[in-house]
Amino acid sequence: MKTSMKSAVALFFALPSIALASTWKVDDSHSSAGFSVRHMMVSNVTGSFNVKSGTVNLDDKDITKSKVEAVLDASSVNTGNAKRDEHLKAPDFFDTAKFPEITFKSTKVQKAGAGKLKVTGDLTMHGVTKPVVLDVTGPSKESKDPWGNTRTGVTASTKLNRKDFGLAYNQALETGGVAVGEEVTVNLDLSLVKQADAAAPAAADKK
Repeated sequence: MKTSMKSAVALFFALPSIALASTWKVDDSHSSAGFSVRHMMVSNVTGSFNVKSGTVNLDDKDITKSKVEAVLDASSVNTGNAKRDEHLKAPDFFDTAKFPEITFKSTKVQKAGAGKLKVTGDLTMHGVTKPVVLDVTGPSKESKDPWGNTRTGVTASTKLNRKDFGLAYNQALETGGVAVGEEVTVNLDLSLVKQADAAAPAAADKK
């Protein structure tokens, strides 16, 4: 009896936190992952990756307890130039045959002002894992789409050094400098769809 009473009390206090937690899936067809890097010391080349999947476990009571995971398809790299994209997929850069995915898993979420967050996490790319900090705006105000889904959105950005992930290929220029910059600016624009709560177990049929 005492054990049952303790279990009931524990469940009672757990219910509010359960009720205030929600799971959101990244809508890959309406989300983007872009990047920008200096080229020939004179201009920026932009590109993108397809968002393969992503989940946000949002704690509505304390957003700093939320969790984020995302996966990008490295082989989908697209800079608008087929020859350059093939080089980016090759061992000189992403080596997508060996490392087909880029992943992010959050380790800490901090408030950074109204509607702003700093999300620290482990970014794994080219077989190397390094901590990065995303500057996040959102989540935005929830809305209903024409199909009855509840949506929200976030944008995020960060800067990283590609050499930290083993992407060291470069060419020196006769006029000084290098062909490809080391600093890469990353921008994410994610549409999130709220997932339905798990269905309660069906009650046993009465005899």
